[in-house]
Amino acid sequence: MAQSPAQRALTLLGAGCSEPPLKRISQLSIVERDMQLLALREQIFGRQLSSIATCPACSQRLEFGFDGADIRARSRGDPDETHSLTHGDYEVQFRLPNSLDLASLDPVADSEANRQLLWQSCVITAQRAGSEIAAAELPEDVVAAIAQRMAKADPDADFQLALRCPQCDHAWQAPLDIVSYFWSEIHSWAVRILREIHTLASAYGWREAEVLALSPHRRQAYLEMIEP
Repeated sequence: MAQSPAQRALTLLGAGCSEPPLKRISQLSIVERDMQLLALREQIFGRQLSSIATCPACSQRLEFGFDGADIRARSRGDPDETHSLTHGDYEVQFRLPNSLDLASLDPVADSEANRQLLWQSCVITAQRAGSEIAAAELPEDVVAAIAQRMAKADPDADFQLALRCPQCDHAWQAPLDIVSYFWSEIHSWAVRILREIHTLASAYGWREAEVLALSPHRRQAYLEMIEP
């Protein structure tokens, strides 16, 4: 529960995926990591995702759903791919951010400090007029160019859902954060199981391991007899 979103993503994938190894997963681009999470979620909860949004124009709450397989069908990125940028006298080689980069960010630092740490960690080599320089020495216009190239190389890293309000017909886009979405589902699932254990242990005196040894259908049958 104390983990950052990036650490939670790796925890979920580490628990649910035997291939590829967690070290390899942590080096995937953010969009490819999220595709792995969607695939894992599909195995546990199915392909359909449901959510609730509030219209920013009229405050109407609306329910919507979509098929996770439609998102997973999008293009993949190569975690080992490097990108080059020439901007004036500067030549830079960089890679896309991964989960290790996000996990290394300081949660108490301001956004600007973390932004600098993030892009500097992605710079592989930097040169000015043929001479090696540190990533921190790159001017702001080169940094901005790197950010634009990153966005172009991995356009699905910031995935947006197109929504339209049936009440006022207002259209807008909402971000899909699969890490938070999946983590919330796992958390709700765990809380529900704990309640089932508490109810059955209180009624029958069973230990936690004995309750968990029952199949979900068997547990539900006992719960219905206790709480008709």
